[in-house]
Amino acid sequence: MTQTTPRTPAPDGEADLPTVASLRELEELVVRRGPLYVRWSRGPARDLGRTRSVDELTGIPMPGLSANPLEVEEWWGDRSLRLWVARRLYDYCHLRRDRDGDVRPWTLRGREVGRGPDNEPLVRDIEPVSWIDLAVMAEAEAEVARQRRPWGPMRR
Repeated sequence: MTQTTPRTPAPDGEADLPTVASLRELEELVVRRGPLYVRWSRGPARDLGRTRSVDELTGIPMPGLSANPLEVEEWWGDRSLRLWVARRLYDYCHLRRDRDGDVRPWTLRGREVGRGPDNEPLVRDIEPVSWIDLAVMAEAEAEVARQRRPWGPMRR
């Protein structure tokens, strides 16, 4: 992230983190700080006191917080990091709408302790890294739309 990236109070009123303001900044963060995860929630201040997520279908507690990796998989090769990051954000963009705008994306580092029922990583020992500005979501959606293939966000 550039030095001009502001530190902004979180919607939860507690977590004071830098805010990633563009898809380009998020790419740079992944290169510089990876491996990172993105989590959609009310924020780190609420999540850090918890050590587990709950499977919404069954109500079963899981051994870590659900998050999604931003680290590029080997099979992706030398393809666009921008598209990779955009896709990872876009996969779960429906969560904000489904939860009445009550959640927001943020990045974190953590230790993977298992997989959830949707094969998402479950992480513990969380270190919040940044908020992701909602404008970045619009960039991610536009990047995905440019691919001109029938595809959409994951909906469970």
